[in-house]
Amino acid sequence: MSSRIQPTAQVDETATIGDGTTVWDLAQIREDARLGSGCIVGRGAYVGPGVRIGDNVKLQNYALVYEPAVLGDGVFVGPAAVFTNDHFPRSVDPEGRLKRGGDWEAVAVVVDEGASVGARSVCVAPVRIGRWALVAAGAVVTRDVPDFALVVGVPARRIGWVGRAGVRLTEREDAPGVWECPETGALYEEKDNELVERA
Repeated sequence: MSSRIQPTAQVDETATIGDGTTVWDLAQIREDARLGSGCIVGRGAYVGPGVRIGDNVKLQNYALVYEPAVLGDGVFVGPAAVFTNDHFPRSVDPEGRLKRGGDWEAVAVVVDEGASVGARSVCVAPVRIGRWALVAAGAVVTRDVPDFALVVGVPARRIGWVGRAGVRLTEREDAPGVWECPETGALYEEKDNELVERA
């Protein structure tokens, strides 16, 4: 098995592209980026220098993933979502001189296994999106998102929980703090504003 790269995509020769990964038209993969196997990089998506992306990740059209972002296995990034990397963005320094690469410290957005980041959402670094969390379309994430959390709005806030299937969980009437996936039947327990899977 090998990767599939469209002729109009720009993939730096130092980037690593895993088996079965597809890079669509006009996408740009910068130097030393590393993509795992089975990924899909949509039209016009951008992956910055040194970005680390796991297996089976989907970057939809025009998603912008700036360095030093790290995406775990099975992450979904919706169309036109943006991962920033500068906590104090300025084009120039205090004296008005154009800033260069060494004039600022890049900070990361980290997205853990299975999480989904919706279309046109913005993740403002530094921030971590927990395992299997779901960021709604158009949300602006300014603080860490717990595992399995469903967050919406500007700034993003938690309004519920989701399971591995991405479906909103329902709390069991007979067992407060126990949440169930209506699709799979999987059970989760809430403790101290965190959700954990039942074994």
